[in-house]
Amino acid sequence: MAEFTFHHGGVSVPSLDEAIDWYGRVLGFAVEKRFYIEAARSRTAMVRKGPLRFEIFEVEGAAALPEDRRFPPRDLRTHGNKHIAFRVEDLEAFLAEMEEKQADVAFVVREAFGKGCFIRDCAGNLIEFVEEPEL
Repeated sequence: MAEFTFHHGGVSVPSLDEAIDWYGRVLGFAVEKRFYIEAARSRTAMVRKGPLRFEIFEVEGAAALPEDRRFPPRDLRTHGNKHIAFRVEDLEAFLAEMEEKQADVAFVVREAFGKGCFIRDCAGNLIEFVEEPEL
């Protein structure tokens, strides 16, 4: 079997500039490069935080995110890609930071199987954060 590693996740947004600002201000990502994808008519940016990359698309004439895609339990009722998840060491500290930055916390899970949360970016896209302390 061929070897591979994770490279990036991606989201479509109505405003590339607003999303670059949001991902930088709230999550600490910085622009790695900006480019235009002719075939998709997309202004695009790759943002990076350490080894993590995220691709952001602003596509001409794109439809808004459907309301059901904004809430995790309802989003799972539609087939397709759901979200990207990042690891945090301490969920409560992360939630306090997100509250301080006025991030839109969509859903919090504190169950026997684990803890995590979903936040919405500036376009309503869901991003999951899972508590997984260092071993």
